[in-house]
Amino acid sequence: MSGVPDGALAGILLEALNSLRQAVDSTSGEKEHPGSLLMLAERVRLALAGLDIAPNEPVHVVIGNRPSDLGALLGVWQAGAVAVPIHVSAAASTVERVQRTSRARFSIDGGRLEAFGQAAPPDRALLVDAALVIFTSGSTGEPKGVVVGHRRLADKLAVLNSLLKLRSDDVVLLPLQLTFIFGLWVSLLALMKGARLVLMRKFTSEAMKSDLAEASVLAGVPTMFRTLLSNPSVAAPKLRSVLSGGEVLSPALARAIVRLAPVEMHDLYGLTETGSCDFCLGPADQPQGFGTIGRPTEHVVFRLVRDGRTVAAGEAGELQIRTPFGMAGYLDNPQLTAASFDGGYFRTGDVARLTAAGYVELVGRANDIISRGGNKIAPLEIDNLLAEHPDIAAALCAGVPDERLGEVIHAVIVPRTGVGIDTAGLRDWLVARTERFKVPDVFHIRDALPSGSSGKADRRAVVRLAANAADRR
Repeated sequence: MSGVPDGALAGILLEALNSLRQAVDSTSGEKEHPGSLLMLAERVRLALAGLDIAPNEPVHVVIGNRPSDLGALLGVWQAGAVAVPIHVSAAASTVERVQRTSRARFSIDGGRLEAFGQAAPPDRALLVDAALVIFTSGSTGEPKGVVVGHRRLADKLAVLNSLLKLRSDDVVLLPLQLTFIFGLWVSLLALMKGARLVLMRKFTSEAMKSDLAEASVLAGVPTMFRTLLSNPSVAAPKLRSVLSGGEVLSPALARAIVRLAPVEMHDLYGLTETGSCDFCLGPADQPQGFGTIGRPTEHVVFRLVRDGRTVAAGEAGELQIRTPFGMAGYLDNPQLTAASFDGGYFRTGDVARLTAAGYVELVGRANDIISRGGNKIAPLEIDNLLAEHPDIAAALCAGVPDERLGEVIHAVIVPRTGVGIDTAGLRDWLVARTERFKVPDVFHIRDALPSGSSGKADRRAVVRLAANAADRR
């Protein structure tokens, strides 16, 4: 690895903008030339310096997937501060919860600076050489601040540059929000390569149509691709590469994407805590590897553990990852940080198995496993089976509490355009392909899968939907 200097991401972004030959665009019509982004960054740096910002002090950066957001990030980094991305539409209560942990005094929104008026936060050793604190919600919904270092993310960018081979003549269309590590690293990598970056303020298939006609690289989560493919008028004549991550890419959806355009598919798996993109199923391993997350990327080591032992090939266990690109820790939460690691391996909470071909296949989340009448069921297995049905565009299953069976299976299914679903016929189709105890007890037919703020399908929302439906009866 490169051993890049402190403030490495500031150096990478500064060099990229100084070399860039075209504007950074937005699908909403906003455009910023590199020179204007550099001037914005300098204004932000000077404003923070004038407020005696402390080294490594967290600063909230309001993100709306605007080109100016990149200038604001650069200015914060050049001031020696740590950026805490906050989405522009975040509820006031969410901002307050994040601020209680970040203890930030200032917020940057484009070129505007707001002071919260609190006292300066204490020095935190964890924030030395930190570039970002990215807040993710845990199972309790309370945000966790993942501290991402300059050096570690810069070195990961070098790995991704070698793996994905973006080009200076690429047009990179990005519906991913810059509040998430996937959207951030795609943006930085595109600018590093001198590519044209097109940010999307809010994802819709209609908003993407005109820009997709020019895009050569598209990065997103499978939920976005399902929505996009439901629009029969969508075309992508210049698309050569698709970067998918954030949730499992089913074999049926992967094949549908390849039918849209003869693209190179990169199915990526990783967490904010591990530095993103720990595994990749690349073009050379397709289509035989579809349905898996492929193999580990450079410098990443993994193991599968159950009941304190490493499992044999073919057995399921928790996926644990050791990587030099991972987080420094959770901000002000050393207990959670310690509990998240086992002997230097990060405990992902995902259950996986190693296939005979040497690919890693996700089975589901440890806390998502359904216990129905004593049978343990991985909802992801049922999701993928339902997605193979010719009339179903997408499916998402979850266990819902039940007095008799402990849990029953509820499935949200999205029909293909213009198709009706006969649930009795669907049950017969499933019984012919899997065990009866794995057949969903309740089907909810919807226009789209429930999703969270990042655009990922939200399995917990299936449980809430079931509860709401029960309340209405």
